[in-house]
Amino acid sequence: MICRGAVVAVLVGGGSACGGREETRPAESAAESQPIAPADSLVATAPGGVEIWFTLAREGKGPDGSPCTDRTLEIRRGNSRIPVPLLYTGNAPQIVNDTTMRARLSDHCAPGDAYLVNLRTGRPVRER
Repeated sequence: MICRGAVVAVLVGGGSACGGREETRPAESAAESQPIAPADSLVATAPGGVEIWFTLAREGKGPDGSPCTDRTLEIRRGNSRIPVPLLYTGNAPQIVNDTTMRARLSDHCAPGDAYLVNLRTGRPVRER
């Protein structure tokens, strides 16, 4: 037995009018569901050819639900690249002097403690 609604639905839009089955869209692949990471970007320069770059990124949400992106820092001088460990920030760092920058830790859009980062080693130390 052929269901008349099914014949009409197939001819008109390819849907099923008698089986009660809904068509579902294929699930997004992991690559399609992940946001595209922002490109590395130069955010500050210091004496002696030192460049400070935003590199890795993590998406977050603030207390009010607004989206944000926290970024890691990398110190570059010529061919040398020194990642600053465990310090995600939402704002560009400030150059303090020729050996130090200040960066504020960020977690889910909320600014945290300030850290002084050695431009030669990349080592962050919490500012007191």
